[in-house]
Amino acid sequence: MSSIVKGVRSRSNASSQWTGAGVKKKVFTLMYHLLVILFGLAMLYPLMWMVSASFKTEAEIFTGVNFWPDNPTLHNYINGLRGISGYSFLRFFGNSFLITSLNIIGNVITCSLAAFAFAKLKFKFSGIMFSIMMVTMMLPMHVRFIPQFIVFVRLGWVDTILPLTVPGFFATNGFFIFLLVQFMRGISNEMLEAPRIDGCNTFQIYLYFMLPLSIPGLITVAIFTFIGSWNDFFGPLIYLVNPARFTVALALRMFVDATGQSAWGSLFAMSVLSLIPLFIMFIAFQKYLIEGIQSGSLIG
Repeated sequence: MSSIVKGVRSRSNASSQWTGAGVKKKVFTLMYHLLVILFGLAMLYPLMWMVSASFKTEAEIFTGVNFWPDNPTLHNYINGLRGISGYSFLRFFGNSFLITSLNIIGNVITCSLAAFAFAKLKFKFSGIMFSIMMVTMMLPMHVRFIPQFIVFVRLGWVDTILPLTVPGFFATNGFFIFLLVQFMRGISNEMLEAPRIDGCNTFQIYLYFMLPLSIPGLITVAIFTFIGSWNDFFGPLIYLVNPARFTVALALRMFVDATGQSAWGSLFAMSVLSLIPLFIMFIAFQKYLIEGIQSGSLIG
């Protein structure tokens, strides 16, 4: 009888211990999520403030004490879309979309070709060439800028979009090549030997088999290219002179005048609109972006 009582007590003590551990785990999880939410809100606060300021008047932006506008207005968006220097802001959006689209096409095609060669083809000095490509990733942009600028000046490409787009068609981004190489190495060689036995040449294997299997990696390259080209300020600042060819990043700077009157409301409004394509791109391809990074760049 006493043994039965002891068994019941031991079971009750064990269950109480498990219950206590479960409560502690739930409390820890709740606290963890609360901290993450608070940290996320702190990171999003500047963005939310900019959205709020885009609906305020110039006076209310700098003198108002409320976070949300007292009298919301669309004047900043209307005035901002009218543009600057006689050009509509939609023209600047079109310039950015053109440059970004060309860079995406160039990087996806040429970087995937180079990555396919490094990952799946056997050729002389492939290891040395891959090492040289990796070294280029370590060179700061400012080191390469002066010789590139001299070349583009001699070619007569200054004040055109060619310096901002043509390099993308020659696989000049080592990071994208490295990412795709790591992704393609994770694809088994046996899957590519079957079409070769059926008579496919190397380019057909790349086009009809390797590219479809590398879609997550290619989308990752496209997203990174889109973000980098869309947000690029230094390149357009150096190479573009005519306001008709300005990109969104460069046009936003024109709203701020150090010697005259600055249109801060229009600046915030157009900044909000310039972020919409980035959000759409990220949300639409978030699944492929995470898959491409995890299964591509993390493969040994």
